[in-house]
Amino acid sequence: MTIKFGLIGGGVMGESLLSRLIAREIYHPSEVIVSEPQAARQAFLKQKYDVTVTIDNCLVFSQTQEVLFLAVKPQVFTAIAQELADIILLSKNSPLVISILAGVSLSQLEAAFPQLPVIRAMPNTPATVGAGMTAMCLGAYTNAKHQQLAQQIFSAVGEVVEVSESLMDAVTGLSGSGPAYVAILVEALADGGVAAGLPRSIANQLALQTVLGTTKLLQESKMHPAELKDRVTSPGGTTIAGVSKLEQAGFRSALIEAVKAAAWRSQELGK
Repeated sequence: MTIKFGLIGGGVMGESLLSRLIAREIYHPSEVIVSEPQAARQAFLKQKYDVTVTIDNCLVFSQTQEVLFLAVKPQVFTAIAQELADIILLSKNSPLVISILAGVSLSQLEAAFPQLPVIRAMPNTPATVGAGMTAMCLGAYTNAKHQQLAQQIFSAVGEVVEVSESLMDAVTGLSGSGPAYVAILVEALADGGVAAGLPRSIANQLALQTVLGTTKLLQESKMHPAELKDRVTSPGGTTIAGVSKLEQAGFRSALIEAVKAAAWRSQELGK
């Protein structure tokens, strides 16, 4: 079969996407080629997914007809771009290039892949369990077909939104870094339960399911978070006592400042 999907980088995020694209039959294993420098990782991907594996990034580009997906560390982008420079100029292939490299701008991508359609995207770590949030922005040479293709690919690992590139740093601060904030919230809730006398295992279970259930309720009901908070908070009750302490501690403000700080740091790293 023709190679339709080329993946440069077979790490955790790349594999997460690959596994769901194959499971959902968006691509057949025979239509996929993956470049990965580590021999043990190559063997694992070949054995588990039955895809073609290689160490040669140029081979991936030259064979890929539909989507070239970049899932490597941002620090190696320049080296890969230099490696591919000659083959890009000589090849008649014009795949859609999708990058999930944090801090690598559309202008940098389009300089490395001249005249090719490019999409920059920022998924987050819950994508590894199919519950991710991906924001993407489109390059100058993309069209509606490219947008639909990228939407289909990222929908395999969660939800997708399209934003302007100027908002990608804000995306990084919120959904990119957000899983860490939520993990701290779950940990702190469990610690509070332990402090109140609960066994650790039960406190962990209560905290995790409370966060999971609340987010599911908000998502499915379309209820504003403030409305749900008000429904749980009865006059003179336990919840308002807890909410009052959160306000005294600046909980809401701390989260806002965390998102802003991460967004600013993302902006600095992209310069």
